[in-house]
Amino acid sequence: MKKNAVRVLTAIFAVSLALAACGGGQARDTNRLIVIAPGGEAPSLDPVLANHPASSQVMRQIYNTLFNQDSATLAILPGLAERYQFEDDANGQPTRLRLFLRQGVRFHNGDYLTAGDVRFSLERAAASPVIGFISRQIQSVEVIGDYEVLVTLVAPFMPILNNLAHTAMSIVSERAVIEGGADFARNPVGTGPMKFVNWIAGDRIELTRWDGYFGPAPRIRDITIRHISDPATALLELETGGADILLTVTPHDIGRVQADPNLRLIRTMGLGMNFIGLNNSRPPLDNVLVRQAIAHAVDKDALVRSVFQGVGRPGSAPVPSTVWASAAGQLQPHEFNPDRARELLAQAGFPNGFATTITAANAASPRDTAELLRNMLAQVGIDAEIRILEAAAWGTFSADGLQDIGIHSWSTVTGDPDYALEILHSRSHGAAGNRVFYSNAEVDRLLDAARMETDRGRREQLYLEAQRIIHSEAPWIYTHEIEIVAATRSDVRGFVASSTVHHPLWTVYFE
Repeated sequence: MKKNAVRVLTAIFAVSLALAACGGGQARDTNRLIVIAPGGEAPSLDPVLANHPASSQVMRQIYNTLFNQDSATLAILPGLAERYQFEDDANGQPTRLRLFLRQGVRFHNGDYLTAGDVRFSLERAAASPVIGFISRQIQSVEVIGDYEVLVTLVAPFMPILNNLAHTAMSIVSERAVIEGGADFARNPVGTGPMKFVNWIAGDRIELTRWDGYFGPAPRIRDITIRHISDPATALLELETGGADILLTVTPHDIGRVQADPNLRLIRTMGLGMNFIGLNNSRPPLDNVLVRQAIAHAVDKDALVRSVFQGVGRPGSAPVPSTVWASAAGQLQPHEFNPDRARELLAQAGFPNGFATTITAANAASPRDTAELLRNMLAQVGIDAEIRILEAAAWGTFSADGLQDIGIHSWSTVTGDPDYALEILHSRSHGAAGNRVFYSNAEVDRLLDAARMETDRGRREQLYLEAQRIIHSEAPWIYTHEIEIVAATRSDVRGFVASSTVHHPLWTVYFE
């Protein structure tokens, strides 16, 4: 064989190896990032219409908020508001928040951001039934100048900066919303680093770099966020190069990712909590002794091992341990003790147990939790029937208070304990978050006082006291603190998993 022919064959062989390494038999486009985000398709990309993880993940790329949170520390950073100052009202209370906006920021439609857009966005959010629990502390928004806004609060509300960093409080273009009408939810216009391009229902959302972005230019040109609900299919796409990042790796697949030299596993504790909710409005769960008995009947360690295969850790307080002011490690645990559970049931007047129903959404971990819980309750004489509902139906069912025992989850995405505990305030019954219909006047008082308290140390003590009361009354059994497990191709750089699960993607590039 001639020397030139050998060189040609060698080159062909080298190219073939490179293509095979990329997966799918074709070269990967290093200008396009392909991300798989399981967990349901985004219902909307309008910030005031969807407080949903899938929506927030996409909106994080398209919009900006007045304040940002550091992905690693959750520290509050400037966003569209370059600086701020609290001011006292006539009663000497810090109810006025003056915002000084960044100048020269352009929306994706070319319009420049003004204070009018901020007022429009905040007033629109305040009127939204979906996110009212975030914004209902805002009494009024006043435009002072083109780049200055005065927000007046109903009362002092110290978590306000964290809440304004939530994706639900993203700033939108007033003109784009009015002109877009109902179509705005599927054709969003923001000021973020990535611009919306296309949405193929049930398949993917496509974004492209916004060259008019006021911050550091994205390292990637295009981002495709794919919706693949089947975990096995999603992982196969990552393995074969059909995707670059998989935002959720199931516990079952962790070993498989670790064994693949072409993949990198990323793990970080999140702000989320899985919990068993005991509906306080439905007998006999309205009896605190019954709730305490159920708490002693649940083996959290076994549940984490079985359902989550050791990923994450057992919960020990109403506020996750990753959030400041958590009482984790400071409360006397409801240890797994079936004998004690039976004693408490007898004291409550149920020596032979009772019949109840466990309701859960139709997803793997809620279903598995419900099944394991039924077996644990059977050991103490409680006969539980399992009811599985699709996610939307489960949301309505639980908001209406029709469940006895429910399998729930909640994430403190603002990083502030107010957000974690507001869903146990009596004003939040039903769709607002308190789906166990728990009411305690002292807890309400403590939570109200904490959100108005300007001293962080005093705020912490108020939250700790509220958690002690909640723990003793057992409306929740906090079973599992959620760990975020993601994976990338080995040549992906710049991806930082956020504990909020709203991961920034525009910082990603290829080695």
